[in-house]
Amino acid sequence: MTEPPPQLDDLLEQRDAHVGKALSLGHGSPLHITRGHMQYLYSASGEQYLDLVNNVCHVGHSNPRVVEAGARQMALLNTNTRYVYEGLTEYLGRLAATLPEPLSVGFLVNSGSEANELAVRIARAHT
Repeated sequence: MTEPPPQLDDLLEQRDAHVGKALSLGHGSPLHITRGHMQYLYSASGEQYLDLVNNVCHVGHSNPRVVEAGARQMALLNTNTRYVYEGLTEYLGRLAATLPEPLSVGFLVNSGSEANELAVRIARAHT
């Protein structure tokens, strides 16, 4: 038997105590989201929301193909670009094959802020 999710007021109190103030809520009336599946998020009260905001909406929440591929890769190797491994060079090679020659080198980053920081460093190095 599963326990009911915590009440919204309790979660907001915990959030206020443990989450940095710079990470604001995205809605005037906070949504208590308990799960996601494909393009939808579901609230504690069972309401369904079409997710057009989150950073996974292009593949969906709990997309079975993505979950399976992620689990398969993490069971094998979960690392970054600081090491030499086949998956990195194979993927960037396939990506480069779809692009014009000047775009044959790739930089894989983890987030938009890392991408912005890299763009600034590249611009400084070449201007």
